[in-house]
Order: sequence, then structure tokens, then C-alpha cells
Amino acid sequence: MFQLQNISKQFNGTNAVDSIDLSITHSQTSVLIGPSGCGKSTLLKLMIGLIWQDTGQILFDGEAVRQSKLLNLRKQIGYVIQEGGLFPHVTIRKNITLMADYLKWDSGKIKSRLLELLDLAQFSDRRLDDFPLQISGGQRQRVSLMRALMLEPDVLLLDEPLGALDPMVRAKLQSDLKQIFQSLGKTVIMVTHDMGEAAFFGDIIILMREGRVIQQGTMLDFIESPGEPFVTDFINAQRSPLDTIGGGSN
Repeated sequence: MFQLQNISKQFNGTNAVDSIDLSITHSQTSVLIGPSGCGKSTLLKLMIGLIWQDTGQILFDGEAVRQSKLLNLRKQIGYVIQEGGLFPHVTIRKNITLMADYLKWDSGKIKSRLLELLDLAQFSDRRLDDFPLQISGGQRQRVSLMRALMLEPDVLLLDEPLGALDPMVRAKLQSDLKQIFQSLGKTVIMVTHDMGEAAFFGDIIILMREGRVIQQGTMLDFIESPGEPFVTDFINAQRSPLDTIGGGSN
């Protein structure tokens, strides 16, 4: 779905992303993980064209991503930023239908799609005329997901979508999101700092450090065949992925 070829990006002379080559497979969940500041969120922004690489080329479904085609690209990609990014001054309904309204979809089509999304995200239609600050953090994340899915995109990009939630809400939403991803069969690229969450969601896990991809593969690959000592150190610092696949203990 995506191919990144020799992608680099600097901010104030510092490499945020450094000579990355990466392929993202159709209909899989790929999880970008690594320490804070390693370039995970920057990669997502590059993929959707919010920022532009200094070197290299990004291909989406075989075609080069160009600034002249960004609107069409963004119709095919749903994007959920950290803490949801909902507009506080408009209703839940308007937040969800924002892009469909902008593209002047027929009102009947918007209503039908909205009902599908409410069912998918398990969100009550009685809250559609509320404002974001009137609902919980977990509900706001469901709204953000519905907004990202409104145009029926091929790809979902999620930048630490659950990071600000308390553990109980987060666990529930993790389970619901995984079920949604599996039912839709879409290409999903998720950023997280939590190795347990990466193991839970990821068909492929991509570990980054200082703007580079250190290793990619399954959780079992990381545990049994670490490419360098940092991989094992990163896993051991969190430990939870060992329990996720049934090995080790805290």
C-alpha cells in the first residue's frame, strides 16, 4: 500500500527520519513503535502529506505521492491524531461528517453512512448533538475513528490513539478497535509507545530509533531473533509483550 524509498526529514538541522526504506502491506495492521522522538509520528505525517520529505519518494498504491494530488490522497486515508483532534465548537455529528459535508455528499448518503459508523463504533445516536467536551475520552476516540472512516478510506493512520486514556477505558477500546480492524480488512498503520499494545494489534511491528528502522517483524521475531541489543533492551524495559504471547512473567 505504501512504499517509502530513502526517506529523510530534518527539523532545525536534526534528522527526524533518516534514510528510511519501508513497505507497508495491504490489509494488515503495521505498528510503528520506539522511544519518544524516534520519528514515528513524523512518518505518518509524511505518508499523508502534512509535511514533505527532504529526500526520497513515497509511493501510495504504486503511484508517487505529489503535492498536486494531496486532496485525492486524503480521501483515501483516514487519519486519527493524538487525543482525537475533534473540533470542540461543533457537534459530534458535524465532527464526523465534516469531510462528507465539504465534498457535498448527498444528505441521504451521509445519513446512511453515519448510521453504519454508529453501529460499527458502538456509539449512541442520542449523543450526536452533544459537543466533544460533553462526552468521555473513550467516546471522543470513537468519534475520531468514525470521522476517519467517514469517506470509506483504504487506509487508516492512527497516531497514539489510545495514549491519553485511563487503563480500563484503554483496554476496552483496544479490544473494540481490533475487532473493527479485522471486520473492515483495511490497511492500518498505528503509532504507539507501548510494546504490549504493539503486540496486541500488530501483524507487523516496526521498531524505530533515532529516525531509523531498527527491526521489523512479528513479536516472536523480536523476542527470538533480535537484530541488535537495543531490541531486547526495549522489550525488557516493558516486559508486557512476553505475557501477550504466553512467555515470561513480570
